[in-house]
Amino acid sequence: MTHQDNQLLAEMALRNWIILLALVLLSLFWQSLPVTMGVLAGGVLVIINYRWLGRSLFKVISDPHQGAEKGFKRNYLFRLLFIAGSIYLLLVRGGVHPIALAVGLSVVVINIAITTAKRLY
Repeated sequence: MTHQDNQLLAEMALRNWIILLALVLLSLFWQSLPVTMGVLAGGVLVIINYRWLGRSLFKVISDPHQGAEKGFKRNYLFRLLFIAGSIYLLLVRGGVHPIALAVGLSVVVINIAITTAKRLY
């Protein structure tokens, strides 16, 4: 990876947290703990998932041996089960608001849209 690639990834990592902070502050207007916790939990969960995916891809690309593809697929399945289980627990046991959770889960999508717009213009 080039220096520009590393710089872009570092900017996106920081921007993820800034977007999450902005969304959490915006959720405070509802004065509802389930809404704020939903946004916060969804954002943290998607940021963890995004970093986990990035590390998995970097590992597979940097050492493309025979078993790397199987390891990536196994890791992908484990990550998917972890995320699905976490969302299930947050909705059923955590008492978070479902729409707020969806807003929190959109942090990375918002970041990618902002990054794309910045690079285009």
